[in-house]
Amino acid sequence: MVNYHFGRGRARLAPYLLLLPGFLFYLVISLGPSIATAAYSFTDATGIKGAPVHFVGLENYREFLFMGQASRDNYDALLRTLIFCFFVTTIQFTLGLVMALIVNQKLKGVNFFRTIYFMPVILGAVIQGLIWSLFLYPMGGPMAQLIGLFGLESEFLGGQPAQAFAWVMFVQIWANMGITMMIFIAGLQTIPTELYEAARIDGASSWSVFRNVTWPLLTPVTNTNLLLNLIGSLQAWQLFLVLLGYRNGTQVLGYLIFAQGFGQTSGSVTSSFRQGYAAAASIVLFLLVLVIGLTAQTLLKRREERIIG
Repeated sequence: MVNYHFGRGRARLAPYLLLLPGFLFYLVISLGPSIATAAYSFTDATGIKGAPVHFVGLENYREFLFMGQASRDNYDALLRTLIFCFFVTTIQFTLGLVMALIVNQKLKGVNFFRTIYFMPVILGAVIQGLIWSLFLYPMGGPMAQLIGLFGLESEFLGGQPAQAFAWVMFVQIWANMGITMMIFIAGLQTIPTELYEAARIDGASSWSVFRNVTWPLLTPVTNTNLLLNLIGSLQAWQLFLVLLGYRNGTQVLGYLIFAQGFGQTSGSVTSSFRQGYAAAASIVLFLLVLVIGLTAQTLLKRREERIIG
């Protein structure tokens, strides 16, 4: 029989009372708004105080998925979201692993480089976006001056949609690679040094040590990083807002939701607030993240069981 450490009688309520504040906070901050979003998706809510709210059923979903040019634009945004997710996840994961392997070495000044690589993570999307907006300013910005030395010119963020989109990918990777690196470093520091010593005594090369010792034992950390990168890149939108604004050919699904809910801005034109429609779009994004996340988690769990049991 398991001993119950909180006593008997009313004392048995102690753990529930301790958990209650956290649960209420979660309910107010996360679960409550999520339920409200699902409910709002079936209405024509605008979010404007005093404006009437009517139940419209599945009309928002029908408009988002099946009605004319707007739905085609939404599918384009969905495709860009998947492209953004693929490249950001792949490159950020790879660079984070490589940098973790480098700065995990016992080298002089390694803590300085860890700090430098992690620093962008703590700046926040607005500061990150403003820094790169100034750096990539085509009329005399540092990057424009640098490539000008070679007789080259570029409009950077103000160029063609594909070029601007690629630059946002670059900034997204720069901004978040540090957290991927730190998670890998945490995983690397749990690997016993005795395993490396035994492998070297057996004459294993550096690549063989990585492939047969480091990589298999990093499996739990690898799974965590892949899931975080996938979900984070699917939900990304803040850098698009700061760096590009609402530009055709560059919107991802997350930014489209924000723009519809809080007034789609293009130049000096602002549309009406459509928070019911934005809520429906956010449910679509939620389902996309859920399907991709669960699929990735299932595959990664099978891989982990196969490698480390």
